[in-house]
Amino acid sequence: MLKVALTGGIASGKSMVGEMFVSLGAHLVQADRIAHSLMQPGESVYNEVVRHFGREILNPDGTIHRGKLAEAAFGNSSDRTSRVVELNRIVHPAVIRSQEEWMHAVGLQNPGSVAIVEAALILEAGAKDRFDRLIVVTCNEEQRAARFAARQKLPLEAARAEVARRMAAQLPDSEKIKAADYVIDNSGSIAQTQEQVKQVWEQLMAQALKA
Repeated sequence: MLKVALTGGIASGKSMVGEMFVSLGAHLVQADRIAHSLMQPGESVYNEVVRHFGREILNPDGTIHRGKLAEAAFGNSSDRTSRVVELNRIVHPAVIRSQEEWMHAVGLQNPGSVAIVEAALILEAGAKDRFDRLIVVTCNEEQRAARFAARQKLPLEAARAEVARRMAAQLPDSEKIKAADYVIDNSGSIAQTQEQVKQVWEQLMAQALKA
C-alpha cells in the first residue's frame, strides 16, 4: 500500500482533487473530518480545547462553534501565533494517531491500494515523513479568495482578508511545492485538473503495486 498526503492552502481545491482520486479508486480520509469528530463533547480533545479557549467558543448545546474557535485562534490579537500553536498542539497528535490507525486498516484490507490523507497542515504539523508521497494542490490568489467567498457566502473583500489571515498561519505555496512529489495546478478548468489527477494516479498505482 502507498501512503499519500494531499495538501494545499485554504480554498485551493484539495477536497475536489481528493474526490477525483476517490473516483479513480483511491481510499481517502479528511483530517478536518477527523478533527471535527475528535472535538465532539465527551472527547478528550474537546475537553482540552474548551479548557484552553474558554466556553465562549461553545454553541448553546455545548458543541464547539467552529467559527468562534477560528476567531479565537486566528484572530487579530497580539498573541495570534501562540494561540494557533496552542490549538495545533492539542489537535494534531490525536488527528495523526487516527490517520495512522486508518491507514493501517486500509493496508490490511487492501495491500496494493493507495491511501490518501487530505490535510491542510501536513508540513506544518511535521507529518510529511509518515507518508510515502506528498501531493500539493495550488491555485492563484484571486481564485482562492473567490472560492472562499462562494463557500462561506462572504463579500469578496472580506474573503480576501480572511484568506490572508488564515494563510499567515500556513507555509506559503512556494515552500509546499519544494517539498512535493507531485503538484496539481487547480487554476485552470476542471477538465485540466482531472487530467493532472489521472496522470498522477497512474504513477501512484504503479508505485503502490510495488510497495
